[in-house]
Amino acid sequence: MPSTSETVSDSMSVISLLGGEAVLHAKPRVPLEWVPLVRQGLPSASVDAAIRVTRITQSDLAHALNISEHTLLRRKREGMLSPEESGKLVRFARIVERTAVVFEDTEVALGWIQSSNSSLGGVTPLSLLDTEMGADVVLDTLGRIEHGVFV
Repeated sequence: MPSTSETVSDSMSVISLLGGEAVLHAKPRVPLEWVPLVRQGLPSASVDAAIRVTRITQSDLAHALNISEHTLLRRKREGMLSPEESGKLVRFARIVERTAVVFEDTEVALGWIQSSNSSLGGVTPLSLLDTEMGADVVLDTLGRIEHGVFV
């Protein structure tokens, strides 16, 4: 739960979800500043940070990123994700951040991501994040929720 001086979006920002400046060795403020970080590959500690902050299991995160658990473990040993894997992790973090903003509550947002949803065909939003199209559907659903459109 965020402190009174910290907003939900601060506590669930893409930067904080991925370990903050200490892990990323950068503090990107706009999407264009993420491009070089993704291209060089994010530190594998970003995976651990995402798991810690979201309390999503490593297995569920691997599925959401469409990365085998074996590969994820290997990347953690190597210390660096590939650019493609980094892009998937940033996409995941951006959707978690967006969910927290829409629901204005970290716990509700994390619960929603992991709960089956009738407007998503009865699957969890998390299970759709393994593809760009699935991620777009989740973002569209969040937009509908935010604007009060029946979902």
